[in-house]
Amino acid sequence: MRGANSYLGSIGTTIFTVMSALAVEHRSINLGQGFPDTEGPADVVRAAADALLDGRNQYPPMAGVPELRQAVAAHDRRFYGLDVDWQTGVTVTSGATEAITACLMAVLDPGDEVVLIEPLYDTYVPVVRMLGAIPRIVRLSPPHWDLPREALAAAFGPKTKVILFNTPMNPSGKVFTTEELGFIAELVRRHDTYAICDEVYEHLTFDGQRHVPLMTLPGMFERCMRIGSAGKTFSLTGWKVGYVTAPPTLSPLVAKAHQNLTFTTAPNLQRAVALGLAKDDSYYAGLASSLEARRDLLAAGLAEVGLSVLPTHGTYFITTDFSPLGFNGDDVAFCRYITEHAGVTGIPVSAFYEAPDAPRQFARFAFCKRPEVLAEAVARLKTHFRGQGVVRTQSTTEPLTAAG
Repeated sequence: MRGANSYLGSIGTTIFTVMSALAVEHRSINLGQGFPDTEGPADVVRAAADALLDGRNQYPPMAGVPELRQAVAAHDRRFYGLDVDWQTGVTVTSGATEAITACLMAVLDPGDEVVLIEPLYDTYVPVVRMLGAIPRIVRLSPPHWDLPREALAAAFGPKTKVILFNTPMNPSGKVFTTEELGFIAELVRRHDTYAICDEVYEHLTFDGQRHVPLMTLPGMFERCMRIGSAGKTFSLTGWKVGYVTAPPTLSPLVAKAHQNLTFTTAPNLQRAVALGLAKDDSYYAGLASSLEARRDLLAAGLAEVGLSVLPTHGTYFITTDFSPLGFNGDDVAFCRYITEHAGVTGIPVSAFYEAPDAPRQFARFAFCKRPEVLAEAVARLKTHFRGQGVVRTQSTTEPLTAAG
């Protein structure tokens, strides 16, 4: 029998499949995948339920129902001063992952180059390669994840078509500064390229940090595709509703890609998200402050356990360096070990790197859980590591990727 797709056959099992199965087997508290353990706003959920009964359950408009496209445009104007025509500048997608794919499809031809910044969301590289394009990866370094300007400039060249990056950034928790965004914008203008901006954590920033879309910088509106996520903004990750803001020159191409991927998105969920985006400022402020308090709770607890906690200014995630514990193994082995022996599950950060020389002493933990769950996770880790000497185990080389 002839072989199937060789590239897809080479991709390893997602790390979440492995770690979540282990968590269930060992009754571990799963701080791995980034989804809340509570429901989103009750009025948004109720709106989705009511919309199922209003007789509008057939195909909605391909680019999204007018209510949601108008709400996205109004949201962009309200928070960032962007002047977006909802009819020519907004496409609703079945989640932000589809939005990423649609944006890449909108601009890439085989042989084009794409600048990526790692650690990175695991969808980026596979989609770039499946479209026949070439990833050019620039690495940020812990603990502060500063933008390596010389390396980034060197990654741009005659074949560069687009830069794709995430801010606030998963898994590092980095929020790109205005100065860093300005440097990226200058490169985009100089090389006459595009920017795909994965901004799904736009409302999840802490410590007074403010999310600034690259699209708002001078000369960037015409070159940017900006991706948002109802799943992250309303703690409803299973709904898989995303949206793309783009200039009139690019938005029809994003819509055509969406047409050939999923075509449309559940209409009741779209109408509910439209209601959510119109929520007043207190909702958005409360979302950020609630998550910041949970970040602080988990960060303090992990530090008491003995891990080195890296700064986290946005997203759902804390990155920790476990080397102070004296663990003799890599990050995959460490996450397996604490799942099996301490009853707490994290994610190895090396899964967010493409190259084999990724750092191997970092583990990511999600704090988008109820405070009592975070407290119990910390208590389990303290109980296990209290009085423990150096923990020795074997490293692992099993191919794994991350998602979520």
